[in-house]
Amino acid sequence: MVIPDIPRTPIYRDWFLVQLALLVFLIDQFSKFVVRDQLLWRQSFPDTGFFRFTHTHNTGSAFGIFQDQNTALIFVSIIGVAILVLIYRSQVAPSGLLRLSLGLQIGGAVGNLLDRLRLGHVTDFMDVGDWPVFNVADASIVTGLVLLAYIFLILESGSVKESGPDSGYGWCPVCEGEMRDVVGGWRCSTCGVKERTVDPAR
Repeated sequence: MVIPDIPRTPIYRDWFLVQLALLVFLIDQFSKFVVRDQLLWRQSFPDTGFFRFTHTHNTGSAFGIFQDQNTALIFVSIIGVAILVLIYRSQVAPSGLLRLSLGLQIGGAVGNLLDRLRLGHVTDFMDVGDWPVFNVADASIVTGLVLLAYIFLILESGSVKESGPDSGYGWCPVCEGEMRDVVGGWRCSTCGVKERTVDPAR
């Protein structure tokens, strides 16, 4: 069977993903602007407590690791965003959960990348207990990574793909979606690929 070339939607036309990434980016940048405007460097509000806003500069990656590697992390951030785009492009029909994961990560990565390019460091301010100080972008990236791990390690490995009387024709060779009986053949319930019934008499 010839696998058809299914056109993939460019990531910039995925309005849910784009708007989510933009929302994360704007919230991240606005919160950092307020912190820089209202708090001196290393100043906290309130002065004590389990949760505080503490204005810090981070020349490393998320949660303060890899300090003084700003230039290298600029390139790592660009490569990371490119990988996320490739993950999206590898999917014929990206699931809502995957789009949520990628939107959170791209928005956060671009937010921190802009800080590195403009300021030479990332502004962190969320100070929770003994946890390293972080920001909205860090939280979004980590949340997106957890979702991505869940998708590929739990959902993908836990899905049993077996054909049977209740599962239609089988599984789509393009996106591995479920093939369902339609007039004259089968159609993928996920990406819409159709395979016609072959008449054995021909």
